[in-house]
Amino acid sequence: MGKKAKAPSKAPSQRQLRVGEEVRHHISTALLRGDVYVPELDGISVTVSEVSVSPDLSNARAYVTPLGGADMDEVVAILNVIAPDLQTYVAQKVHLRRMPRLKFMADHSFDNAEKMSSLIAKLPPALSEGDDDEAPDHDQDEIA
Repeated sequence: MGKKAKAPSKAPSQRQLRVGEEVRHHISTALLRGDVYVPELDGISVTVSEVSVSPDLSNARAYVTPLGGADMDEVVAILNVIAPDLQTYVAQKVHLRRMPRLKFMADHSFDNAEKMSSLIAKLPPALSEGDDDEAPDHDQDEIA
């Protein structure tokens, strides 16, 4: 009988998380300091919120959002054009046998969080359990 293949786990491994965080840190540093200069991104602050790495460490998705969320699609397109340059820069900083291939994606988590907050704010206030106005008062029953 042959060995059973290990079922793929849904949660990322510690190695994936560690590599993703290190790659995120170096991408952020490169964009902040201008180590990889991109004239189209002059004056635009880009936040790299997360980098998720595939289980085999061959691909990485970097989730980004420009400050204020303006021109999200344009910024993502520019970053995907310069991805090979950023990949080369990060490969010099991160010590891996093979650097994951970078792909930039728009991060909508901030938008989703804002929508959830506004929906929660629109909810009517919940009735507190200790309201005396709603509870019947049985102590004052009179016997006639």
